[in-house]
Amino acid sequence: MAQLIKLDNYISRYQRDIFHYPSQFSRLKTENWQRLKYLWHDQMQLKLEVNDQDKIEDTNFSKWRSFFKSRSEEIDKDSDDKKELEYLPETEEELKYYFLDTLMPFQLKWASSTINEMSFIDKRYYRDLLLKYFLQRIPDTHLLMYFPVFQLKNGPLEGDIVLISPLEIEVITLIERPSNQTIIPNDSRSWYIEENNIQSNFLSPLISTKRTVKVIQSILQKYDLQFPVKKIILSRTNKIDFHIEPYQTVYIDREQHDQWLQKKQNLNVPLKHHQLKIAGTLLKHCESIAVSRPEWKQEKNPSDSFWF
Repeated sequence: MAQLIKLDNYISRYQRDIFHYPSQFSRLKTENWQRLKYLWHDQMQLKLEVNDQDKIEDTNFSKWRSFFKSRSEEIDKDSDDKKELEYLPETEEELKYYFLDTLMPFQLKWASSTINEMSFIDKRYYRDLLLKYFLQRIPDTHLLMYFPVFQLKNGPLEGDIVLISPLEIEVITLIERPSNQTIIPNDSRSWYIEENNIQSNFLSPLISTKRTVKVIQSILQKYDLQFPVKKIILSRTNKIDFHIEPYQTVYIDREQHDQWLQKKQNLNVPLKHHQLKIAGTLLKHCESIAVSRPEWKQEKNPSDSFWF
């Protein structure tokens, strides 16, 4: 599960300590997954032995439900999409999907608050399917900046999606069109959409991508940091009809999408110090709008609690 280190112009816990929170997240996620899986196996075994669902609910299944109820109450305080698990998953895969769903409000909390500050998060992010896609389909060795707002001399600038892996930075611009349409890149400011042999033009997505890349490269150059930066045009629904990709640019259409995603999932490289340093440097140049949290003085080291 990719780590959401920056969301829009909200304050982020990762901005406070980029060298602590990524490893903290991975450790706590693993610990809670193992705990949940152990509880699930225990319930499945009981179900087989008793073969009486009513009896299960009267005994240990109540512990199962309370496990989720308590955490749902804690992590979903900022979400309108509260839910409680009312059934016992039949497979470990089903359990995994539920676990990932419970992590999303937690990640949004870390991406919109620190111990003593908080931003007022737009509720739409709890239902943002694109954000959910990046968080749940990509491993947590990847650090996600979701449409960050960079603070420049001339004012704020909203960037594209930025994905920082142990090996490189990918600036991703998404194109989502009806599946019967074909995207045709062009060298100019206009690209083409073809449907039923009829072409219509639209503004090149590379304009936005290049702008974000230019900002990132200027920040890295200021601190004399070296890290590969790649431009990605991503379409999960369309075919991209092209002959040659521009320099440091990759087109990922619906035919290459699964392979691109699988490559990330198979990347057996841990978080790297240089990767974290790069991420921390970019975060320094992001806009953050936040207010003081009135209750922060009463909290006892919340960074050690996964389900808060």
